[in-house]
Amino acid sequence: MGEVPAWLEAGAWGLLAGSALVLGAAIAWWVRVPRQVVAAIMAFGAGVLISALAFELVAEAERTGGLLPTAVGFLAGAGAYVLANVALDRHGARHRKRSGGHQPGPREQKGSGIAIAVGSLLDGIPESVVLGVSLLHGGTVGLAVLAAIAISNVPEGLSSAAGMKRAGRGPGYVFGVWGGIAAASGVAALLGYLTLESASPATIAVITAVAAGAILAMIADTMIPEAFERTHVLTGLITTVGFLAAFTIERLGH
Repeated sequence: MGEVPAWLEAGAWGLLAGSALVLGAAIAWWVRVPRQVVAAIMAFGAGVLISALAFELVAEAERTGGLLPTAVGFLAGAGAYVLANVALDRHGARHRKRSGGHQPGPREQKGSGIAIAVGSLLDGIPESVVLGVSLLHGGTVGLAVLAAIAISNVPEGLSSAAGMKRAGRGPGYVFGVWGGIAAASGVAALLGYLTLESASPATIAVITAVAAGAILAMIADTMIPEAFERTHVLTGLITTVGFLAAFTIERLGH
């Protein structure tokens, strides 16, 4: 049996990480999880992601591409995410990761369902591209990055699906959205590998920095507010524990 092609491996890792969203949605649909628990997991996931993007993504991008390209890419990623998010907010996707009664139902705002789906896809694409890029030039998927994405995806899917359910959306819509995003995550990781296979290290560093900037903007815009609404003063402590957990995984991996 031959070795699995690297581009296929990239797609498989992206699909695996994206499947954590479906797991979170399934938990929210069939189990009544207290909102405080959802918020605590969200805070933990935010800390994990911050640690991974700081030590695995931005640091590596700066090492291979230099400080200025990394800084420019990082700011560009955050700016692009914010601009896209502003456009989606106007169509009802502002609270797509909120578990309470924040999301508009299909009768309250037309087009909000599509906006929420597109917004959720926007949140997941940068993470998936990073997974694909990490396999370039014989590399391996960083354990800390993979764990961070998977750990953060579960509460993201859980919180958003709970909000969708409260807004009156049916199981076909909810699992169609998250199943589609899981599949798109696999495709994004695969395309990230294929399109950048011949790219220079400097280019890869900039792309990695762009993805990291978008991820950080997403954390601040969607994950932290949901966590703080329920865990309040404990948010900082739980986020710190998540950061430390990911940092420990990254150091043990080395």
